[in-house]
Amino acid sequence: MANGAGRVDLDGRPIKPITICMIGAGGFIGSHLCEKLMTETPHSVIALDVYNDKIKHLLEPDTVEWAGRIQFHRINIKHDSRLEGLIKMADLTINLAAICTPADYNTRPLDTIYSNFIDALPVVKYCSENNKRLIHFSTCEVYGKTIGSYLPKDHPLREDPSFYVLKEDISPCIFGSIEKQRWSYACAKQLIERLVYAEGAENGLEFTIVRPFNWIGPRMDFIPGIDGPSEGVPRVLACFSNNLLRREPLKLVDGGESQRTFIYIKDAIEAVLLMIENPERANGHIFNVGNPNNEVTVRQLAEMMTEVYAKVSGEGAIESPTVDVSSKEFYGEGYDDSDKRIPDMTIINRQLGWNPKTSLWDLLESTLTYQHRTYAEAVKKATSKPVAS
Repeated sequence: MANGAGRVDLDGRPIKPITICMIGAGGFIGSHLCEKLMTETPHSVIALDVYNDKIKHLLEPDTVEWAGRIQFHRINIKHDSRLEGLIKMADLTINLAAICTPADYNTRPLDTIYSNFIDALPVVKYCSENNKRLIHFSTCEVYGKTIGSYLPKDHPLREDPSFYVLKEDISPCIFGSIEKQRWSYACAKQLIERLVYAEGAENGLEFTIVRPFNWIGPRMDFIPGIDGPSEGVPRVLACFSNNLLRREPLKLVDGGESQRTFIYIKDAIEAVLLMIENPERANGHIFNVGNPNNEVTVRQLAEMMTEVYAKVSGEGAIESPTVDVSSKEFYGEGYDDSDKRIPDMTIINRQLGWNPKTSLWDLLESTLTYQHRTYAEAVKKATSKPVAS
């Protein structure tokens, strides 16, 4: 089916091959999306990124059936005059470029604001001026805190879904005070969403905005000291994986009481493909993409990952699998957090008929099997090296 013969959209119309300019194609989401587009569709990709390690396997010349359908351009969109020309060559632009690691929001708030707002401006402008469709990747962080989080701890309305389920068209965006720099990311992402929306309203830009709710799976982030900086702090899944690989306790920030929902990357990519191939159903919409059935506290996630990793690695868990740390100690001054993140799925379900499939246990098993296979040996080598005095 890779050649796309006989493929139809949700309204039964044949799907025509298009060219997609993908900014941030070398990242976690980009690599899975490129893979899907190459193996299951007839579309072509102009892949833009600073790094291509995660898509190297797709770029091997002449050895694969999709040779010629994907081309990589090493570009930093901050200052590259080629950007508009590449957007013009494509039918659709997908912007995945972002700094999206909570550890950076506090310590690098300027980079965070520039990368998520200022650097995204030309992309929106070029799409609008050249009448090109845009799928812009935002974040569930734009919702900030739930209304329920402002109620007293034991208030019965905290249990009422209308106080915590996040709806694209109704829920407000509630951020902490300015000195809580953790919200620099969410605020920059909200402002670029408003700009994209305004371009649609005033200038007719065809857009879709995606709000991912904790997409996880193979190739996410990095393992510090192996394929990323030793002092780097990736997001929770890679952080916990790193601890498990090194047989260290998993650090629970402020007791791991925050609640999150997690979705398997392959389920999420199915949703993105539906947006790509059904523009009439996706244009003008903001979509939550998450799995409300996979809700856990961060502490429960740590316990599950410890259990799953013991199974996939064949190594028993360490004696004290978790340790509590304060957010100030872990992230530095100015950290704040969302209490709970449950996506409402009404709009994506109505427009694209999409629902996530993979349970939390299954997606952790598949991801940790990958992490163990990819990193266990390298971590063993790194940790057994004698330290030079």
